[in-house]
Amino acid sequence: MRNKLGNALIALGVLALLAAVLLMGYNQWDSTRAEKAADRVLTQLEESLAEPRTIYPGEPAADTETIDGYDYIGYLSIPSIGLALPVMQQWSYPGLKIAPGRYSGALYTDDLVIAGHDYARHFRPLTHLTVGTEVLFVDMNDNTWHYAVSDTEVLQPTQIEEMAVKTPDSNWDLTLFTCTTTGQARYALRCVRTDE
Repeated sequence: MRNKLGNALIALGVLALLAAVLLMGYNQWDSTRAEKAADRVLTQLEESLAEPRTIYPGEPAADTETIDGYDYIGYLSIPSIGLALPVMQQWSYPGLKIAPGRYSGALYTDDLVIAGHDYARHFRPLTHLTVGTEVLFVDMNDNTWHYAVSDTEVLQPTQIEEMAVKTPDSNWDLTLFTCTTTGQARYALRCVRTDE
């Protein structure tokens, strides 16, 4: 009886180890897939911005670019870590598997909040940035918005208003956020505009 129990526990341990290895492999595959998808979209956005545009009087400027059914408002760049990612007009769970998305706010009102997955080549590196790090956002009108990291916060998933609503006391114009490693909280990188 004792031998059967020992064998069963060993088998259970091997299955748990195998499941962990499979989960780690899937996560690595998913992260690589997301990196390739974001790179492909970024290339298309940069090509779109490189094309000469003629805007006629009374015609609105191009605020979005549609690629594969998703609308993009521009791309985010953090030169110090070599990160460049397209940003969707609106976040969604399926969309986050490709690129970060606008959670709330706007560039022009200095309250843009962008959500991104904790993929290795998406928003995971944000946790290593320090105050003063340069962050750039290039919109679809080829305007470059300059920011510097001003603060970091760890917020609970229920702190939606604290994450997304800018108050007169807020010291941020752009927020980038992702899940913490455990997924139990949200890591928010707050940035202030450095251009006029």
